[in-house]
Amino acid sequence: MSEFEQELKDFSQQFNSKLPLLFKFPSGSEQRVSQAMYYSLINGGKRLRPFLVCQTAALFGISFEISFPIAASLEMLHTYSLIHDDLPAMDNDDFRRGKPTCHKQFDEATAILAGDGLLTYAFEILAQAPHISDSTKIRLCALLAERAGAFNGMIAGQMLDLQTDKSPKLSSEEIIKHIEEMKTGCLIAYAAQSGAILGNASDKEYSAITSYARKIGIAFQISDDILDVIGDSKLMGKTLGKDASQGKLTFVSLYGLEDAKKIATDLISQAKSSLDIFSGKAESLKQLADFIISRNH
Repeated sequence: MSEFEQELKDFSQQFNSKLPLLFKFPSGSEQRVSQAMYYSLINGGKRLRPFLVCQTAALFGISFEISFPIAASLEMLHTYSLIHDDLPAMDNDDFRRGKPTCHKQFDEATAILAGDGLLTYAFEILAQAPHISDSTKIRLCALLAERAGAFNGMIAGQMLDLQTDKSPKLSSEEIIKHIEEMKTGCLIAYAAQSGAILGNASDKEYSAITSYARKIGIAFQISDDILDVIGDSKLMGKTLGKDASQGKLTFVSLYGLEDAKKIATDLISQAKSSLDIFSGKAESLKQLADFIISRNH
């Protein structure tokens, strides 16, 4: 295990240890949905987005205790998207992170409600975050809603992903770039931008962080596309090869495996260069960028 992987593991353990404190289960039958929410949220994952929130905030001297609610709210929203993405009407997956998906562990209706519950709870946690000014929380809420939304955010990217064969006005290259930027890239961009907002970054610093985040966001999705072809399903904890079987448009299907790898590598190099204005303070973020394309799950 590399030094960075150990750092990420230590962060995940710290982050995961605080998540149960956010849940108070009802005593009645309605607790089933909160149990499904908790099951999906606590079910592993690398916690890359929360790590990105907290590490970016740390650039500006913001502690983990202050940035944790922002990171937790983002992970809740991300988990909601995974629950819904796994549903039969979407990607129809039976496993997520090596365990039964929410609709398999509970049932489809409960899974839909669990996703809805995490989405709404994310904004409740964000709005009630302590030690953060109301104006900052309003800005974060608005930005998260935009990045996750249906106009130019994650939901728009997911819709486009489902309808790639119904967009004749765009070239394949334009379509796939648009999907990668929105479906995965929007929440990764928010993760870094939220940390910068917490730290009251200057315009120049915010622009540098945004450039970094957008590039690693696209590279992350390309890496996922590559792993869907050459990854180990046991390590990935989910069914692989589904992109090809479903005829999805990906960087791999468009450019081939080797060129897709080169595109991702070039994006990571550009992303790391964006952080040069922070000198040595951004080393963990640069190592995160390298990890994104070197990971095996």
